[in-house]
Amino acid sequence: MRGAGAGPRLAVTLLTIVPLRTGDVDRATARAAMLAAPLVGLITGGAAALVLLLGDALDLSGLLAAALAVGAAAVLTRALHLDGLADLADGLGSGRPAAGALAIMKRSDIGPFGVVTLLLVLLIQVAALASAPHAAAAALIAAVTGRLALPWACRGGVPSARPGGLGALVAGTVPARGALAATAAVLAAAGAAGAASGGLGGAVHALVAVLVGLAAALLMLRHAVRRLGGVTGDVLGALVEIGTTAALLSLAAIRG
Repeated sequence: MRGAGAGPRLAVTLLTIVPLRTGDVDRATARAAMLAAPLVGLITGGAAALVLLLGDALDLSGLLAAALAVGAAAVLTRALHLDGLADLADGLGSGRPAAGALAIMKRSDIGPFGVVTLLLVLLIQVAALASAPHAAAAALIAAVTGRLALPWACRGGVPSARPGGLGALVAGTVPARGALAATAAVLAAAGAAGAASGGLGGAVHALVAVLVGLAAALLMLRHAVRRLGGVTGDVLGALVEIGTTAALLSLAAIRG
């Protein structure tokens, strides 16, 4: 069941709990899915934004509403990105060579590095979202930014760390111009969302947050490729969480 919509359907299926029919998946479909990945942020970020708006209507504390919003986003992804973050932390934290680190990442359990990383990232996300001037808009912008890391992580020249798995399917499928086009689209949309919620200042803050989030994810991508030899599904999931968290931090830190 291929066609123009196969890539976006695959993106939704891979990145959320929503099961859509995609049929046989080849690398062309995988490329389209990675290019469509930022759009999936509208689903998870939209759910978080809705929870925040409901929390405001119910007069919940900002911290409680933020915790519920982060939880809603995690549910919509089956916490797969968080799991990838924990696995990457365990693999890199082990200090072992690539083969040993990859073996650790493939285990089903989570070690101390993963536990501490998960706790810190979730605490930072909740606190940053609670303190962001326009929390609902921040949730949307950060979610889209996190998934913008995926076309960059899957661009040509970035290898897979393993011969099989999700990393092997999507690695190297996205041309650099495609990643650049996705970035331009996200920047334009984030600027518009920021302007709608906070005027010119909000637009500037949103643009900065996207760039900060993407830069943080790309720095981790560079480190992971150097240590592991390429990307895996866990690395991709971790990049989503790192980009999301850095964008939220930026939106919470910039005032005025």
